[in-house]
Amino acid sequence: MHDVNDAFSATRRTDPVTDTPEQTPDASLVTALPGGGSEVARRLVASAVESFARRGYHATTTRDISVGAGLSPAALYVHFPSKEAVLFEAGRNGHHHVLEEVESAAASSTDPIERIRAIVDRFVRIHAVHHTTCRVAQYELHALSEEHYREIAEIRRRTDAVVREVISSGVDSGAFRVGDVPTTALAILSLGIDVARWYRPGRVDVDDLARNYVDLALSMLGAPRN
Repeated sequence: MHDVNDAFSATRRTDPVTDTPEQTPDASLVTALPGGGSEVARRLVASAVESFARRGYHATTTRDISVGAGLSPAALYVHFPSKEAVLFEAGRNGHHHVLEEVESAAASSTDPIERIRAIVDRFVRIHAVHHTTCRVAQYELHALSEEHYREIAEIRRRTDAVVREVISSGVDSGAFRVGDVPTTALAILSLGIDVARWYRPGRVDVDDLARNYVDLALSMLGAPRN
C-alpha cells in the first residue's frame, strides 16, 4: 500500500532549489489567497518566496525578507514568529489552492475521462504558471517543523485521495484499465509536480504543455485520448 507521502517524498530534500536573479518568481499564488493575513503579511510572504527561490531557505535571512518587502529589517517579527512560519504560510496557501482546484476539477463532470482531463489540466497549469512559488512550496519542505510538515502532508493526502477516487471510478465504469490505482495516482501527481522544477516562461506554451500532460495521463490510464 502506498502512502500519499510516497508521491511527494522526493520533494522533502535537503538541497536548496534556487533561481538565478533573472528568474523572478510569480508569488501571486500565495499573495492573492485569503488567509494570507494583512497586506503587509502578504508582501512579506511574496518577498520570502522570491528570496527562498534565489538563495535557498537556509541562506535567506529575515532581513532579506523584510527589506525585500520594502520594510524595516525587523518587520517580519511583527507579523510572523519566525522565518519558518513564513515558509509554512506560503506552502500552506499554495497547497490549499492546489487542493481546491483539484476538487473543483473533479466536480466539473461525472465522466471519469473528463474529470481526469480537468484535474491534470489545472494541476499542470498551476505548476507552470506559478512555477517558482510551487517549486519553493514543494522543495523547501525539509525546513518545516514536524508539526507544520504534518499539516501540509494532510493537504497532500486529500489531494491524492481525490485523484485516486476519480481513477477508481473510471476503473469501475470500464473507462480506465489500471491494475494499481495508488501507483497510477502517484505517477500522475509526480509528473505534474515536476513541471515546477523545470518549467521556465517561453520554454514551452502552457496550453500545449497541459494538453500533452493530459494525453500522457490518459495513456497511463488506458483511456482514449480523443
